[in-house]
Amino acid sequence: MAENEYVIEMLHITKVFPGIIANDDITLQLKKGEIHALLGENGAGKSTLMSVLFGLYQPEEGIIKKNGEVVKIDSPNDATALHIGMVHQHFKLVDVFTVLDNIILGAEDTKMGFLQKKAARKKVQELSEKYGLYVDLDAKVENITVGMQQRTEILKMLYRDNEILIFDEPTAVLTPQEIDELMAIMKNLAAEGKSILFISHKLNEIMAVADRVTVLRKGKYIGTVNTKDTNKQELSNMMVVRPVQLQVVKDEAKPGDVVLRLENFTVPSEVHKGNAVKNVSFDVRRGEIVCIAGIDGNGQTEFIHGLSGLSKSSGKIELCGEDISGYSIKKRGKNMSHIPEDRHKHGLILDFTLEENMVLQRFRESPFQKGGFIDRAEVRKYADRLIETYDVRSGQGPITLARSMSGGNQQKAIIARELDRNKDLVVAVQPTRGLDVGAIEFIHSQLVQERDEGKAILLVSLELDEVLSLSDRILVMYEGEIVGEFLSKDVTAQELGLYMSGAKRMDETEMEKVEEAELKAAKENTEGGSKDA
Repeated sequence: MAENEYVIEMLHITKVFPGIIANDDITLQLKKGEIHALLGENGAGKSTLMSVLFGLYQPEEGIIKKNGEVVKIDSPNDATALHIGMVHQHFKLVDVFTVLDNIILGAEDTKMGFLQKKAARKKVQELSEKYGLYVDLDAKVENITVGMQQRTEILKMLYRDNEILIFDEPTAVLTPQEIDELMAIMKNLAAEGKSILFISHKLNEIMAVADRVTVLRKGKYIGTVNTKDTNKQELSNMMVVRPVQLQVVKDEAKPGDVVLRLENFTVPSEVHKGNAVKNVSFDVRRGEIVCIAGIDGNGQTEFIHGLSGLSKSSGKIELCGEDISGYSIKKRGKNMSHIPEDRHKHGLILDFTLEENMVLQRFRESPFQKGGFIDRAEVRKYADRLIETYDVRSGQGPITLARSMSGGNQQKAIIARELDRNKDLVVAVQPTRGLDVGAIEFIHSQLVQERDEGKAILLVSLELDEVLSLSDRILVMYEGEIVGEFLSKDVTAQELGLYMSGAKRMDETEMEKVEEAELKAAKENTEGGSKDA
């Protein structure tokens, strides 16, 4: 193959869904051994284009070439036969199967009709060690973290000896350390001659790992550039037209009264006999953003499940002075806004329309119901307002099925619904997961606005940049315990990393000093407010 030829060419691809042209005459060319990033806003058509390459969708127009020859990809089986693999943004795993069973599913090695698991296990273990993708092969997928599920998906692709690897938002659920590892893995794969298509919203990652970048905007091809010839701001401007503020803009916090108080909060583990969260105690005040930071799998998910009532817990939960420890999930949900970690499992009913999802917790309230019947006109009016305010993009507006929307727009819909409920406490878990830079800027500004209006924000994030730039106070969780507490202005990413990995931990005296500083700021703010009044 000549050097100037491409391993994959997608020429003049057009894909139409009801009410929207997802891909409008797009051409994408992938060189052998390169990492090629695909960049664009939520709903720009990136995942759709990759789904066409993987055989999940059939284009209305255009052709696909592999090594210069036209190929027909009618299904993922055809893509696999052409050695094209894909790690999807929303994992395609069977929850009740083990990790090993998921990896070999559809590519089973049999002899005389019997499954040869021993050989499969050996191959997976060798791949796991070679690329540093360590997972428990015998664990059920439903019991492992999203980070481990991501590794399972990558191993599934490598197990099939694929040459063209598609990564759709691969770092959206990974920790900073895991992201660094994945970047190294991708570079190694490219060095071995594999060709990688890499969908990402994270400009830092694209600049660090990609050779070239193709930008899409609203389903159209904008251009392809070499990363060495561009910068983050230029890419951002290509993607969203307007200049985007890449740093969070906010004034210093003015903490007020305590909204959420936890005392000896403990949550049992769902996968072993011990506790996933152990005797956690802290406060969240009005007018501040408190972040729980940590490496994925250290109790953050169980903590949120315990707080929201999805899991049993012990200890005391006090909200606005009221003990809600014995409240049901429904009653707790009425007293706090909750942006969940898993938008598909806990955020949306995927086969409901967008407008129905917008009123999930409020359809019994006025004005959405009259005489026991849902007032569809009021629901439509309300949904239209949120769609416009939060720029939620979908093919058919409020009547679009949630399942058919892009992941980023599904996330924006949940955030719109939860922030508009106007609760004293906002629990935001990975709120910007899978969002583009323009949407991240908007969501961060909304959370800061909620803080400035006197709401208490409890943020759980795996993104160190987000933790440091958005938070006012940071609590580090390691193995279910709070091992460090910092004012965000007083800590570096490197220091946080040491606490997140368990290499360091604060004693009670050090944590008390941070709490005293917080208490002093709250007192000064309260007194200042009284004088102003």
